[in-house]
Amino acid sequence: MPDLAPTVAVIGGGQLARMLAEPAATLGVPLRLLAEAEGVSAAQVIPDTIVGDHRDLEALRKVTSGATVVTFDHEHVPTDHLHALAEAGVAVRPAPEALVHAQDKAVMRERLESLGLPCPRWAVVRTTAEVEAFGLPCVLKTTRGGYDGRGVWVVRSLPDAEEAFRAAGEAGVQVLAEELVDFRRELAALVARSPSGQAAAYPVVASTQLDGICHEVVAPAPELDPGLATHAQQVALTIAKELDVVGVLAVELFETRDGRVLVNELAMRPHNSGHWTQDGAVTSQFENHLRAVLDLPLGSPAPRERWTVMVNILGGPSDHVGRLYDGYQHALARDPRLRVHLYGKELRPGRKVGHVNACGDDLEDCLERARHAAAWFRGDLGDESE
Repeated sequence: MPDLAPTVAVIGGGQLARMLAEPAATLGVPLRLLAEAEGVSAAQVIPDTIVGDHRDLEALRKVTSGATVVTFDHEHVPTDHLHALAEAGVAVRPAPEALVHAQDKAVMRERLESLGLPCPRWAVVRTTAEVEAFGLPCVLKTTRGGYDGRGVWVVRSLPDAEEAFRAAGEAGVQVLAEELVDFRRELAALVARSPSGQAAAYPVVASTQLDGICHEVVAPAPELDPGLATHAQQVALTIAKELDVVGVLAVELFETRDGRVLVNELAMRPHNSGHWTQDGAVTSQFENHLRAVLDLPLGSPAPRERWTVMVNILGGPSDHVGRLYDGYQHALARDPRLRVHLYGKELRPGRKVGHVNACGDDLEDCLERARHAAAWFRGDLGDESE
């Protein structure tokens, strides 16, 4: 009989859970999945799958029964349910006391401010009059439930604010106002932390967004002042320690034009800004997340090559549906060093369905290779044969 390794329960059947499967197999750690439907991305590669709603406490109890630890593909599990699991003796990682800071933006802002960490000016607002008093232009966000640009509005006039309040009212959440930061670019600092307190910090990366969705990541961030890079890593490590985060923590940052960083968002799970680590780092964010939640020694976050560029593959034209796999023939023949990761998801315009990683010593070459491949998979390049 083989040794029985600890089972890790994973809530949510998206691509992040899917990408935990490979390092779990390497580590010999079984995964048990709570998927929202049959055949979703992670369910295609994790045999031990239960279909259920992450808002259903009984479904959560079922998937965590006998598991050593539970972790997450997303942050949307109700906080009260997580407390109930913890009270029943389930190791919830990250714990609900930590995860709430990624679930509720107002809670996050208040806590980071109390720690003296750099944040944009912010306030919870209840009326358009309070938005006006806060100052325009500004950014309005629902405090809970937003992701990939959803639940975020750039408001330049008071009528623009009405949609935010309407959406928040329908969801039963608050509205957060933040200053519209005049930033040079967006950065991300990714760290992993174990229950014993060991932490590993990956190189700070630069990310670009397309319609609120992470589109491209360059690791490490080009021309980033070394002192500012170290400061960004220290901010992420401080947040992980002070909030007692277990697992991967992604801290999205603004690099301001006067040479500072401001914390934009938090994610307490593997994150799109860390997908480059699958092929560009000694230990991927997915393996280190599993190591962290199991309190195993963390792996090295050091880069394998000088540069890694990650470009997301987003669903393209409707007439390209069903042809995603066909992109392999061209992309892999053109660039044998390219690494392609597809999520097994149905194509819809703008939906993240995969990503490509290109590594090497020449940044411009990596950018061209990754951008070309992603465009080919999207169907943007027609039938060109190059």
